[in-house]
Formats: sequence, C-alpha cells, structure tokens
Amino acid sequence: MKLAYGRVSTKEQNPERQLLKFRELGVDERYIFLDKISGKDFERPGYQAMRLMLREGDLIYMDALDRLGRDYDGIINEWKFITREQNADIICLDNEALFDSRKFKTMGDLGKLLEDQFLSMLAYVAEQERKKNQQRQAEGIEIARATGVKFGRPRQEIDNTFLCAYKEWKAGRLTAVAAMGLSGLSKPTFYRRVREFESQKMQT
Repeated sequence: MKLAYGRVSTKEQNPERQLLKFRELGVDERYIFLDKISGKDFERPGYQAMRLMLREGDLIYMDALDRLGRDYDGIINEWKFITREQNADIICLDNEALFDSRKFKTMGDLGKLLEDQFLSMLAYVAEQERKKNQQRQAEGIEIARATGVKFGRPRQEIDNTFLCAYKEWKAGRLTAVAAMGLSGLSKPTFYRRVREFESQKMQT
C-alpha cells in the first residue's frame, strides 16, 4: 500500500506543494498524513498515526529526508525501523536516486553499508539546518512580539490524524486516552470532534 507523510514546521506554512506531489503519485487521501509542527522529535500526531498504520511491504513517500525529522540520531533510527524492522520502504522525492530504500535492499550487505553512510551524512546536514532554523525562528518571534504581534493556537480541524485515531478507538484497538494522545487533542476537544464527525456522518 502507498502512504505519504508530509510536514511543515508551523501552522502558518502551506503544505500544498507536498500534498500535490503525493496526489500525483496516486496516494489515496486517506493514507496521506500531515503534521504542522517542528521535526525536533517524533511525537507528532500525523507521524505516529502513519507509523501505527504501517505494514510490511508498504511504501512511504516523503518530499525530502528532513520532512521525516531534524534530529540526527532519530532520523537514522526511524529510517531503519521502517525499512529493516517493519520491512516497508521509503522514497524521498527530492533525491530518489539516493533515497529509495528499495535500491539499497537489492545490494545486500553492501547496500546497508552505503545506506548507513548516506543517512549519516544527510541526517547530520538536516540537524544542522534545524538548529539554524530554531535560531532564526526565535529571532523572528522576538521581532514580532516587539511590534505587537500576538501568538495564539488556532482551532484544529477534523483531519486524517484524528480519523485514524477515531477509527482505532471505535474498533477497540485504542483506549480513549491513547486516541487523544495520537490525535494531539485534549479530552474536551477530542470528544467535541467526535460529536462533530458523527453528526456529519449522520447527515450524509
């Protein structure tokens, strides 16, 4: 099965460029997972929902390696978990020649060695870029606050991350608390989304 994972660092950024690529590749909307959050760690609702759904033989599309994350060790560990433990595959669309895990698998032990070297090199670059972005972001926030800009948390909409958590919860495979954590919602917001979603289903 084809899956896709997209990420932008803030809620204000537009992920449409990534989503368009996934649609053109024929990935079903139900299997496109998106986060609007920093890649500093892997506790992201969309990513965790995708990880939960991942099965052997699946293929994950990403726009670039840094969409997976920006933590040097974490990127390598997650890549190996997906490709070696789950026996699924990853393609990074910005550099398919190097980052198509299927190619490394055909080369046996040499492929693993080459894959490890490339991952180490590019994951290091991704982490350094994350550190620079953090500094730029902090400077930008200070400037914005100085000019009177206020920061608030926008209302979260019903999306694929919530739907995945909802279905797993309804099927009895997740507790309500786990579903809330997976969807990144507080208890009141989670149950409000449930009511909204079930109300929509009744009207269709």
